[in-house]
Amino acid sequence: MTLNRDYFFCGVGGSGMLPLALILRAKGCAVSGSDRAHDLGRTPEKFDFLRARGIALFPQDGSGVTDPNMIVVASTAVENTVPDVAAARRIGALLMVRAELLAQLFNAAPNSIGVAGTSGKSTTTGMIGWILSFAGRDPTIMNGAVMKNFVTPDALFASAVVGKSEIFVSEVDESDGSIARYAPHIAVLNNIALDHKSLEELRALFRDFVAKADVTVLNLDNAETAELVAQAGKAITYSLTDRQADLSASRIEPAPDGIDFEVHEGGTSAKVALKVPGRHNVANALAALGATRAVGLSLADAARALSAFSGIKRRLEIVGAAGGVTVIDDFAHNPDKIAATLATLHDFPGRLLVMFQPHGYGPLRLMKDAFIDCFAENLNETDVLIMPEPVYFGGTVERSVSSIDIVRGVAARGRAGFAFGERAACGDKILELAKPGDRIVVMGARDDTLSQFARNLIAALK
Repeated sequence: MTLNRDYFFCGVGGSGMLPLALILRAKGCAVSGSDRAHDLGRTPEKFDFLRARGIALFPQDGSGVTDPNMIVVASTAVENTVPDVAAARRIGALLMVRAELLAQLFNAAPNSIGVAGTSGKSTTTGMIGWILSFAGRDPTIMNGAVMKNFVTPDALFASAVVGKSEIFVSEVDESDGSIARYAPHIAVLNNIALDHKSLEELRALFRDFVAKADVTVLNLDNAETAELVAQAGKAITYSLTDRQADLSASRIEPAPDGIDFEVHEGGTSAKVALKVPGRHNVANALAALGATRAVGLSLADAARALSAFSGIKRRLEIVGAAGGVTVIDDFAHNPDKIAATLATLHDFPGRLLVMFQPHGYGPLRLMKDAFIDCFAENLNETDVLIMPEPVYFGGTVERSVSSIDIVRGVAARGRAGFAFGERAACGDKILELAKPGDRIVVMGARDDTLSQFARNLIAALK
């Protein structure tokens, strides 16, 4: 691919756009962009960070798209009526889908590691990137979330790292079908479960992804993923319970702020002291160990690096505590992720006040029954679910299912819940209910202001 073109990112502050823009800028490309959130004055610190990296920002009104030689990058979710897209079409600038651009960079890398699956992609990508960096392999890392190990005072939004080696580690998304564009040397597949697409579509996408790889790292604890072992060329398997897997775990000891375990590979074992909690993170760690073993790191070195992994922003992140109440910020947005978060928190005492903001009306409609089942089965009798309407950034969308449908379904199954039209009302209800010993969990994706909402709760509790 050519890197001597100017790039304009429509939605440059998005979780998928921002790291890609940073990678191109670090490679010397001229990069600019626009974002609705910037126009609305949301998360100004993020856009200050982009400006400091030499990325020019424009209103999302088409004014930044003026050169027909420019490449305008948009996500598949961006509609043709967006002014930047309309301007690109009007002047004849090349329009490119974000995933196409990332796939070009990824596929050009001599040693590419693609991390896929319904859940755990960002954490596993961060773990692999950190292990390789810790070992001096200097990889390029493309992630959809901020990796705490790489955060510095000058790089607060470290969702991308540009390395000097031939290794390119990237989270690979299936939600829009773009996973079909990637041809990884090493493919990591954590799990397959209902999310943005039907299971039939997901099975086909992940099967083809696995078939392209030289080495595949597969989770035997997920039945859908385990089915693909026979179709993989060289497979490295992992499991929390099956000692027949290539990598397995034992002596799992959870704590509120981490989890210790022992990893086994044949006759070799090593201890890992993770600084991130939850058994699902033990599974993510095994996947990361499998990938780094595939590039030649020893089990002992990889395990040592994992013990220094500090986590991913908005993954069971403790925001603070006040008045005996703890506030936790979490990215969980599909039934699998929500169930994993609730299971991790239920390892320890304390009522949960769960504020869940769905990440769109489309996913809410697709997963309505699964959301109801998830909360009904994974909330305790004393827990409370509080929901605003889904996040909405404009455009056309069908609103046939709302948050109140989920709350009613959960209430019919014997669990307490409230639904409000506005998120501010959710905050008021949470503060009314909160008492010492409670844990407030702010859940949801696609909306950076959820973290500020969590911080505001702490301020109000104080």
